[in-house]
Amino acid sequence: MGVSPRDEMWMRQALELAEQAKSEGEVPIGAILVHRDQVVGAGYNRPISSCDPTSHAELEALRAAGQTLRNYRLPETVLYVTLEPCVMCMGAIVHARVRRLVYGASDPKRGAAGSVEALHRADFLNHRVEVVGGVLADESREMLLEFFAQRR
Repeated sequence: MGVSPRDEMWMRQALELAEQAKSEGEVPIGAILVHRDQVVGAGYNRPISSCDPTSHAELEALRAAGQTLRNYRLPETVLYVTLEPCVMCMGAIVHARVRRLVYGASDPKRGAAGSVEALHRADFLNHRVEVVGGVLADESREMLLEFFAQRR
């Protein structure tokens, strides 16, 4: 399945959450989890403010969705995130049984959805996640570049 106009719509919402992270001094990454065309979880990076190294946007969205759906398994969901997930997040995405991952910018240093590693296709895991990258990648990348330029 390719990219749809709905993918761009949901990614724009994830970008709004990334802006929220940025306004709080966090790395600007946002995530939205959708089930049957409804947002069931959303989050943005919060490791600094929460003093929690696992408080990445993806995990925040997965945690919220688990509470909303009252299940630790999240089948038939689609996760939209502005940056390609890291190894920790990709592992959680697979274990949660997310059906599809759509991300914005690739992460050539730490990306675990195809750039550096491809955990969604790992033989030792028992679930496969469909992955689509590059949706509104320029907007996602620019936000990250501006954030880090301002911090230097």
